[in-house]
Amino acid sequence: MALQYPDTRLLINNTWHDAADGRTIDVINPATGKAVGKVAHANKQDLDAALAAAQKGFEVWRRTSVVERQRIMREAAALLRQRADEIATIMTIEQGKPVAEAKAEVLNCANMTEWFADEGRRVYGRIVPGGNLASHQMVIKQPIGPVAAFTPWNFPLNQVTRKLGPALATGCSFLCKAPEETPASPAAFLQCFVDAGIPEGVIGLVYGDPAEISEYLITSPVIRFVTFTGSTPVGKQLAAKAGEHMKKVVMELGGHAPVIVAEDADVEQAVKAIGMAKYRNAGQICIAPTRFLVHESLTKAFQDAYVSYSESLKVGDGLAAETKIGPLANERRLFAMEKIIADVKTKGGDIVTGGHRVGEVGNFFAPTLVVDPAKDSMLFNEEPFGPIAGLRSFKQLDEAIQEANRLSFGLSAYAFTRSFKNVHTLAEQVETGMLWINQPATPSAEFPFGGVKDSGLGTEGGHEALEEHLISKAVAVTGI
Repeated sequence: MALQYPDTRLLINNTWHDAADGRTIDVINPATGKAVGKVAHANKQDLDAALAAAQKGFEVWRRTSVVERQRIMREAAALLRQRADEIATIMTIEQGKPVAEAKAEVLNCANMTEWFADEGRRVYGRIVPGGNLASHQMVIKQPIGPVAAFTPWNFPLNQVTRKLGPALATGCSFLCKAPEETPASPAAFLQCFVDAGIPEGVIGLVYGDPAEISEYLITSPVIRFVTFTGSTPVGKQLAAKAGEHMKKVVMELGGHAPVIVAEDADVEQAVKAIGMAKYRNAGQICIAPTRFLVHESLTKAFQDAYVSYSESLKVGDGLAAETKIGPLANERRLFAMEKIIADVKTKGGDIVTGGHRVGEVGNFFAPTLVVDPAKDSMLFNEEPFGPIAGLRSFKQLDEAIQEANRLSFGLSAYAFTRSFKNVHTLAEQVETGMLWINQPATPSAEFPFGGVKDSGLGTEGGHEALEEHLISKAVAVTGI
């Protein structure tokens, strides 16, 4: 029997609630363009209840032993694995990505949850020797407080997990405004924590008007930490609002990842790795490669191989087994792709494959490569967030590095070379938070994930992510 897509309500004090005024928002299947369910639309009364719960939950969770926190988080991860097939199907229905990608995301989130659960046991203070031998100086680590998290639709579980894991591991409560486009999979994820026995109020989930909710939560005295994944313009607005209230932020914002294919690169390896990275989630990834900078001696071979790879991929409904690229998550993204292509046609560039919508139903767009797009084109300056890339050639490596660093983005970059000298030069000179050399991106819980320049502040991976959620309190004692 086919899975029935569930309606989604608000999670407050471990109980699912309708909105106080009964408002809902339709959820659209991007493969069909039809409504498949509804999600509750919170108002201020709901947000007040969620904030009160988060404060209460924090007081309980901060005093819960790290061993008990670890046990609950690990139990939630185990439940997530048990429910992976069902949650992945829900995600594909609401988001569009191939179900195999969705299931991989679910299982990866189980792994991340376990890693953060274990890493929470390695939060250490320290003893600080001083000049006064009669004084005992120490630094203790304490949770910063209730966290407000704002997550996007492109990775409905992954982006929640990256924020939830370090928050729970350090003793913070967690109130999430997840995406209205993809509400049911995050709800199913958090239900795993409820079923694992997490205390009331430690986690919460709301939906509604993004601007209204962000304004209300960020300005609330309950919230002490704000974390957001999304566009750079919105991230700057939220960071400024948090700054007005002296609240710490982690911002994982937009990117426009360059790919440098050096003269000595393995073209076959580069095309396979970059093709995988570009077309995953239909290109709707902040770290997706977009500006292909290829040495002039390899340009033709790279272009031919990349076109062949692109045209071999099946575009279709994510629930179909043969599908490799699903629909764009919403109609807005389809219009954005068409706008980029129109700009290419105006400013110059050769569309060597793709460049068009696929079918008349759903938000499908063909894998696309543009050769020699203008440097001032939208494609080479604005994050496409879709299955479109541009290719330009270079003569010297420093030209490619200069182009890689030209934009204000600095989230992720890729390079291909067999030279250790080039590796050293690229590692030192490319302005990015993450650099992947001779491979596709492989983010993991233990690896820092974040950008520089306009691509963000702070990190969501590694032990550094836990440190973001901690206060270092200095304590000095004498006379005892």
